[in-house]
Amino acid sequence: MADVPTELFIDILSRLPVQSLLRFRSISKSLRSFIDSHTFTKHYLKNSFSIKIILRHNYDLYQLDFSNLTTHVKFSVPLNINLFNPNIDLLGGSCNGLLCISNGVSEIAFWNPNIRKHRVIPYLPIPRNESDFRLSKCVHGFGFDQSACNYKLVRVSFFEGIRHIMFKTQVRLFSSKTNSWKALPNIPYALYSTQPVGVFVENSLHWVVTRNRSQPCLIVAFNLTQEVFNEVPLPEIQMADNVKGFQIDVSLLGECLCMTVNHVSVRHHTTKVEVWVMKKYGFRDSWCKLFTFEDSCFNKPLRSLKPLCYSSDRSKVLLEVKGNLYRDCKKLFWYDLKSEEVTCVQGIPNFNETMIYVGTLLPPSLPIDNYNYIKA
Repeated sequence: MADVPTELFIDILSRLPVQSLLRFRSISKSLRSFIDSHTFTKHYLKNSFSIKIILRHNYDLYQLDFSNLTTHVKFSVPLNINLFNPNIDLLGGSCNGLLCISNGVSEIAFWNPNIRKHRVIPYLPIPRNESDFRLSKCVHGFGFDQSACNYKLVRVSFFEGIRHIMFKTQVRLFSSKTNSWKALPNIPYALYSTQPVGVFVENSLHWVVTRNRSQPCLIVAFNLTQEVFNEVPLPEIQMADNVKGFQIDVSLLGECLCMTVNHVSVRHHTTKVEVWVMKKYGFRDSWCKLFTFEDSCFNKPLRSLKPLCYSSDRSKVLLEVKGNLYRDCKKLFWYDLKSEEVTCVQGIPNFNETMIYVGTLLPPSLPIDNYNYIKA
């Protein structure tokens, strides 16, 4: 392999499935070190040939291969399960092929399901209600600060005053390098949406918030390097005459920040959904409306919709859809960008939560990433 240009060799490796990379790791120490590095992982994530989908149904986790959405495999989770509350929480999203999970009682772990390795981190108990405030929501965000080579987990706890007049929002940050949590200044925002995890885009974690209950919602970004919150500029959203207002949520689509706008009627039914992507991060004028759904597209009242990822040829978008009935679970749908047709993905049971991640071989511990070339 010495005669193969480094760039070409990296490109070849980054197009292989995880199972093949596992075999190549045994060829030499230098090749194993490179495959395990963040340098290679960056190339691998860009190609995204090993996309996985995690489904949570009640107390169980399942994995779907993106290339075959009909076969699901149950996970054996590496945490102690509480018999009285056997739920496993997907905290903070995925990053570099790692998931952040918790048993909700005593353990939090960074976990790579592909290599079946995990790292338990110090557990931070859920904050208790205070005399004048009660805990309303608690969300997490998980990301990798590349400048410091440091995995970070953010927890945002939203407390409402007993009379719903006042609120306060606490922020706690875990650092892999120090293996500890620290308190950050409270932020002047109230958590708005039911989105449980922060969306990791451009070194920042994103949530939907509002300055107070009477003001429009907005998107804030927590920069992992600077460890500060900033507001994300939003496009002009035109509200139809027959709706009460709109709600927004954020997700990741491709490599772009994605926003769904739910137009809500007076009876609190979603009448249509707009999907926007920010093609150039941080620039308001780069927001582009990708498509719009009418409620009738799904043959039943619509409660929420989240884009998950593009198909391999980028002609379709995979959607997570929930009906408006309280007992409805979520379903997967394909949306064809050209024909504008919506089709349900068959063969998958109802689920409560879904998450996209890319299979990698990165261990859940911090690497020493100084591989500038390959010796093979």
